[in-house]
Amino acid sequence: MRKLILFLSGLVLALGAAAQNPTVVDLSVTRHGPEHGSLLIIGGGRMTDVLWDSFFELAGGSDSRIVVITNASAPEDTSYFSTIRAISNRIGKDRVSRMHLTTIDEANDEKNLKELRRATGVFITGGRQWRIAEVYLNTKVHRELFALLSRGGVIAGTSAGASIQGSLLWRGDTRGAQHLIGDHTQGLGFLKLSAIDQHILVRNRQHDLDAFIKAAPEFIGIGIDESTAIVVKGDEFEVIGKSYVAVHQAGRERFFFLRPGQRYDLKEHKPISPQRQAN
Repeated sequence: MRKLILFLSGLVLALGAAAQNPTVVDLSVTRHGPEHGSLLIIGGGRMTDVLWDSFFELAGGSDSRIVVITNASAPEDTSYFSTIRAISNRIGKDRVSRMHLTTIDEANDEKNLKELRRATGVFITGGRQWRIAEVYLNTKVHRELFALLSRGGVIAGTSAGASIQGSLLWRGDTRGAQHLIGDHTQGLGFLKLSAIDQHILVRNRQHDLDAFIKAAPEFIGIGIDESTAIVVKGDEFEVIGKSYVAVHQAGRERFFFLRPGQRYDLKEHKPISPQRQAN
């Protein structure tokens, strides 16, 4: 297992460096987070007002234009309806569009990029993360998602939409989520050198990233519980929501928890101590 993990972590690093055309990822001064824009990475479960408020604030409030990517859903799954409805109720249905392309050719077709190019935010719904990778990885859509971040937008995702934001695609096997590293290993890479898990306490997954991070210390592992998220800006994130985030980093035997309101330095790999107020 250790050899397999080391091989796959090397493979992901090589893929990220190669950045297959037409997706070109600019060099960044940040270690893990986006140099511009924000990420809202949600651990699944119910979307609370706190999570929605954060998303709309980052996307521009009433001036937001949102694209909802629903590819993680199975064909018979219509749970994304509630997400589109919730966003439409906030900003109006004329400011919300759905993206659910089915082939790489469609994801490279200029006519499918119009809404994405004027969006201020993207929301990636849950399901199975490999379905997202199969259509969008290293395509023009992928490139436009990086462009959205470059102009200060926000990319949010819940459950599968959280894991796809990492560089290594955790639980990306088509056989099932019980296979931690499988036949799809590259995520969209908005959070560089990372592997992201979700539903961690509800599904007793809090230990699952430990072995991988020990074998691939250049990565950071982030496990997020339900109705909880991290807001990533540059090389810092803050925990928001109802539960906990587990951080797996090199040099530690096991993960540690951060609770809502706590922040983490992704460049230095350490929690940020709250500033003490002067007497």
